[in-house]
Amino acid sequence: MPIDATQPYDDNNIFARILRGELPSKTVYEDDYALAFHDINPQAPLHILVIPKGAYVSWDDFSARASDAEIAGFVRAVGQVARDAGLVAPGYRLLANTGLDSHQEVPHLHVHIFAGQKLGPMLAR
Repeated sequence: MPIDATQPYDDNNIFARILRGELPSKTVYEDDYALAFHDINPQAPLHILVIPKGAYVSWDDFSARASDAEIAGFVRAVGQVARDAGLVAPGYRLLANTGLDSHQEVPHLHVHIFAGQKLGPMLAR
């Protein structure tokens, strides 16, 4: 169910619970700023989620409130995950949904990395 990204952060969302170690994840990367793990409902042969360790609802919330170090660390983590997975040469897609119209489902900023097949063009209507 899509969430309203203007609402306060929910400490009980699934990604907050993963960060606290209450739920398992198949981790592929972790540092001081980010955690990356395989999506449990993959939409491509390779589907990794990268989340910041801070309590940010969306890209908008993160870009407005995160420190410069958190922003740099998170963006670098996304790139590192893609490089570590060998995705630069074949290519990959990044997606970050924000709010109701984008169908954001978890109220914690997350970037999807899709790869492992030709993904095709993004279609505009």
